[in-house]
Amino acid sequence: MKSTLFRCLYLLIFLPFYNCLGNNNNDLKSLDMQNENLDTIYFGAGCFWCVEAIFQEVNGVEEVIPGYCGGAIKNPTYNEVCSGKTGHAEVAKIVFNPSVVDLAHLLEVFWKTHDPTTLNRQGNDIGTQYRSAIFFVKDSHKDEVLKFKEELIAEKVWDQPIVTQVEKIDIFYPAEDYHHNYFNNNKSQGYCQFVIQPKIEKYKKIFEK
Repeated sequence: MKSTLFRCLYLLIFLPFYNCLGNNNNDLKSLDMQNENLDTIYFGAGCFWCVEAIFQEVNGVEEVIPGYCGGAIKNPTYNEVCSGKTGHAEVAKIVFNPSVVDLAHLLEVFWKTHDPTTLNRQGNDIGTQYRSAIFFVKDSHKDEVLKFKEELIAEKVWDQPIVTQVEKIDIFYPAEDYHHNYFNNNKSQGYCQFVIQPKIEKYKKIFEK
C-alpha cells in the first residue's frame, strides 16, 4: 500500500493548511469558458495528479485541470472525495486543440497509461474516487469513445473486461489550488517519485518514439 501511505502522510501534514485556502468553485464558469477552436474531455484514471502529469506531456493539450465530477454533493473538498462517500471521481479536465491532436490520440493515451480493468482501483489507490471514467461534453465525443472502447474489447487487449465508465459531464469542480500542476511542483515528494514518474516514463516510452 505504498502509494496510499504516501498520500495519507502528505494529507496529515499539509491538508489542514491547504483546506483553509478553499476550493476554486467561484472560478467554475470562467474555467469552463473555452475558445471556440478548442475541445474538452474529462478523464478519470486513478489519482488525478498522475492524469494531469501525463496529459501535460501531450502536444496539442492546452490546459489540464484536476478536479472532481460524477458525485452527489455540491462543492466537494479533497478530504470529502477521499472518503469515498461523495460518489465523485478524481478527474482531469483536458482542454485540447483538435487541429493539433485528435480525440482518438487522447483516448489512446488514456487507455494505455492506466489499467481500465480494475474496478475502483489503480495500483494501491483504492476507492470509487479512483475509478476509470470518461466524462464527455459532446455526443459526438461519446460516439467516438464508445467505438474506441468496443474496438479494444474486440481486440482483446486485456484479459479482463474493461470497466471504464462513460457518461455525460454534469458539473465539474476544480480541485484545490495545491493540486494544480502537482507533479511539477512536488517532484521530490515520495508519491511523485514512486508512482507518477514511472507513469510518465511509460507514456514517453510508448508515444515518444
